[in-house]
Amino acid sequence: MKKNFKLLKQWPVIIMLIWIFMTLISFCVDKTAGIVVSVFLIAYVVGLLWIYFRNRALGFPNWETMEERLGFLHNALLTELNVPYAVMLDDGKIIWANNEFTTVFEEKSMTNRYLSNYVQALNRSVFPKGEGRVQVDIRYGSRDYIAYLTKVDVEKFDETEEIWGLPKGKDYFVTVTLEDVTELKYYIRENEEQKLVSGLIYFDNFEEVMESVEEVRQSLLIALIDRKVNQYLAPFDGLVKKMEKDKYFFVVKKQYFKEMVKGKFSVLEEAKSVNIGNTMPVTLSMGIGLSTDTYTQSYNHARVAIDLALARGGDQAVVKNGNNITYYGGKREQTSKNTRVKARVKAEALREFIMSKDQIIVMGHSIADVDSFGAAVGIYRAACVMEKKAHIVIDEITTSVRPFYDDFCTSPQYPNDMFIKSTDIHDIMNDNTMVVVVDTNRPEMTECPELLKMAKMIVVFDHHRQTNDTIENTVLSYIEPYASSACEMVAEVLQYIADDVRITSIEANSMYAGIMIDTNNFMNHTGVRTFEAAAFLKRCGADITHVRKVFRDDLNWYRVKSQIVCGAEVYHDEYAIAGFSNDSVESPTIVGAQAANELLNIKGIKASFVLTEYYGKIYVSARAIDEVNVQVIMERLGGGGHISTAGTQFEHTDMDEAIKALKEIIDTMIEEGDI
Repeated sequence: MKKNFKLLKQWPVIIMLIWIFMTLISFCVDKTAGIVVSVFLIAYVVGLLWIYFRNRALGFPNWETMEERLGFLHNALLTELNVPYAVMLDDGKIIWANNEFTTVFEEKSMTNRYLSNYVQALNRSVFPKGEGRVQVDIRYGSRDYIAYLTKVDVEKFDETEEIWGLPKGKDYFVTVTLEDVTELKYYIRENEEQKLVSGLIYFDNFEEVMESVEEVRQSLLIALIDRKVNQYLAPFDGLVKKMEKDKYFFVVKKQYFKEMVKGKFSVLEEAKSVNIGNTMPVTLSMGIGLSTDTYTQSYNHARVAIDLALARGGDQAVVKNGNNITYYGGKREQTSKNTRVKARVKAEALREFIMSKDQIIVMGHSIADVDSFGAAVGIYRAACVMEKKAHIVIDEITTSVRPFYDDFCTSPQYPNDMFIKSTDIHDIMNDNTMVVVVDTNRPEMTECPELLKMAKMIVVFDHHRQTNDTIENTVLSYIEPYASSACEMVAEVLQYIADDVRITSIEANSMYAGIMIDTNNFMNHTGVRTFEAAAFLKRCGADITHVRKVFRDDLNWYRVKSQIVCGAEVYHDEYAIAGFSNDSVESPTIVGAQAANELLNIKGIKASFVLTEYYGKIYVSARAIDEVNVQVIMERLGGGGHISTAGTQFEHTDMDEAIKALKEIIDTMIEEGDI
């Protein structure tokens, strides 16, 4: 405005100069014309002087004074503004702050102080880098605020102005405004905590427990479980409805749900204390659904959660909050069910799916072990029995798998394309192909994750507990945590998939070896059905002596394994931890797994962890007998597995960092009482 007015004052003078020039020209042309123009020029000058002196007498505006007054008024308004406001340099140093801002931080003056000393979150890393405003949620004292940070360029201001004492050479400054949202957040939390949470409780071993109790006491046992469930939910003001003899539906407020989580769903342990002569402890499973949208969605989440809890073996609580899933409990080894009804039903379903397709592609997990290889061979045989073309995808032949792989390659009764690489799937994959995944239910761990995206029909056979990232769009999912191995599951299915099915001795050897490896020579995680599956394979021609010879170690291998055991660190007097890196050994992950088994033979060791560097990653093999659940430890690190056999991997090769992360998880879980 000041510049425009100055230009406005200059224009009459410019016009007067032009008029003088025109008068001179008029005199040159004609003297009379010059006199006439001169008269008008004199009248213009007189009028101009009259306007100037008249306005000056009335008080011509002093722009410098007005500017000072406006600047003073501007600062006064900002100083007395009820909104906390401050100006900072690019390093977070405050050069000016109004009264409300200093009141928030209980200081007389904030000048020349760094804001990050008061609120660590408001450091230069969150300052805006370009145009626009950055919003940061902060808490100071007992109040919640939203901090709005804005970058202001100095170029927008007159160079002669002093902007709040901004040092010379600075290109911009940062303004910060605080909005108090304490009450808003309080009412949001109150509204959120009043929402209802749906949940399901299942008596997951009902039939087995009832069979172990005298008939006259069965009703008493059910009544005691009902009482336990109702007593557990009563302090939480929960509503419980028994839907079936072994199923309950309950509703609680979200604020009480947090207390249930804090108590780690104690009803799971309390139910096990019910004993009126039952030889088997009662186990419950809980599925809870959280949803901010509708109660119907909350109930659907609860159903998904309870299905996942049962698929993982029961005796645990699963909370599903949108796409996030949290597990609680699941420390106890579940008892294997003797009935084969489920295996028969799955076998019939698999037969129908195989018959509907012309081609079957089988794959296990990457870096295949003997169990994965043997299970794939079993599914291959099922496809061949129904006269369907089948392939097994396997990229890397490990040391343990190679003897069995060579047996198939040298046998004339098997085609050359029985085994294929993941790079070959594009040539053989079509719409009439079914994919069967064995020994894993996680898509990123399969031999060829791309194959899952291409397939329209997927079947999964696995004995590991389910996690969040399961294979989607499966037409048949047979996940049995009770089973000792994938080979045991496939051996059972083979007995029902066709009448009088016979498998060759080479196939029987592979599947028998898979069971033997996963059970550590039938010492871990075995049940009646494990030995029945082994007996079936023996009848089919499995050569136990041949399998034992295959698994003998050479001297170098045994020395490496001994070095791992000798270099192990005993942590907390109960956990053996060893790191291993040796490029000269083929399949070092298998050596690590065997060393983890060996460490369990040491007295006082409850669990063992062997970390192996391989292919730019660190693989962890975790083993236990019955005192520690290594599966929940590995899940904290992004892995999974069984209660006694589990594993995970780190996406780096820093062994010290990986061991440190493992120790921190162990410390945390010991403090929380999870192990």
